[in-house]
Amino acid sequence: MQALILAGGSGTRFWPLSRRSYPKQFLALEGGRSLLQATVDRQRPLIEPDGVWISTTEALADEVRRQLPEVPADQVLAEPTGRNTAPAIGWALSVMPETVREGVVAVLPADHRVEDGAGFRSMVEQAATVVGEDDRVMTLGVAPTRVETGYGYLEQGETLDAATGLRRVRRFTEKPDRPTAERFVASGDYLWNAGIFVFRGSTLLAHLARFEPEIGQGLAAIGAEPERTRELYSGLPSISIDYAVMERLDDLATLPLDCGWSDLGSWAALAEILAADESGNAEHGDVLSLDSNDNLLWADEGQIAVLGVSDLIVVRTGDTVVVVPKDRAQDVKSLVDSLARAGRDELL
Repeated sequence: MQALILAGGSGTRFWPLSRRSYPKQFLALEGGRSLLQATVDRQRPLIEPDGVWISTTEALADEVRRQLPEVPADQVLAEPTGRNTAPAIGWALSVMPETVREGVVAVLPADHRVEDGAGFRSMVEQAATVVGEDDRVMTLGVAPTRVETGYGYLEQGETLDAATGLRRVRRFTEKPDRPTAERFVASGDYLWNAGIFVFRGSTLLAHLARFEPEIGQGLAAIGAEPERTRELYSGLPSISIDYAVMERLDDLATLPLDCGWSDLGSWAALAEILAADESGNAEHGDVLSLDSNDNLLWADEGQIAVLGVSDLIVVRTGDTVVVVPKDRAQDVKSLVDSLARAGRDELL
């Protein structure tokens, strides 16, 4: 069994700590190992580092290799240009030796957090067993713990194995409004879409060629003329693996993950998992808080001092200070977009 870890994201919602050259997956948000390193660690002993492949960008490949010296350097695959997850996964699979891609491959995001590593590995192993027996494409959905409008949802259909909870996926739903999310969670038939997939590599490539023939033909051309990889890859359609393949499969199946999963999609999500003091403040670095409650205060350099404030995120780096209400943490990306439009690349 192999792991293909997707590590090309920009992580703009963790700006200003996350930057283009050092995005979220490289950050050690809980101390110790980075999110990327923790993702590789989590697979052991089910998948050892010599069975790990990393899909990243040319700009990030050196840092990936620096953080993961245990992963063979030639298994860190640098996309010539970003073309979304369907081309990235397809190209990575096509680069693998034929004997490897004919086996089971688990696709995993590099920047998620999992509290129960053993429970996670157990579900990946169960999914791999299903793939090995039925050559079925699997996705691991997350059992919802709250009403959440920031995630996509998987609607579960017929039960395929009551003992394991294996069910067919009826449909994908993009981020719903709150009433719809409340209905989904109350029904018990929906899981959060975590972007975790398990399949035979050769099977996924066949589906990709069937549903997206332009990608299939492009990958075949790259295989025939690898010296033209940059030229040919840049011409592939930019489309997610969800849209390209997963939502079109009739026999896609899922197992429910219940392992303390979080996609750490914002500073507010991080505040939920960090230890807080008696006033509800989660703090990192040199921080002084007086008469203040339920804040996330992160000082990467220098000091943060707050007085009489609540429900804020305050982040300080060497060149930037960000202050945002917790309930608008997802909007940090709009600050990044604004700086990009203003040409402030030195801050990005």
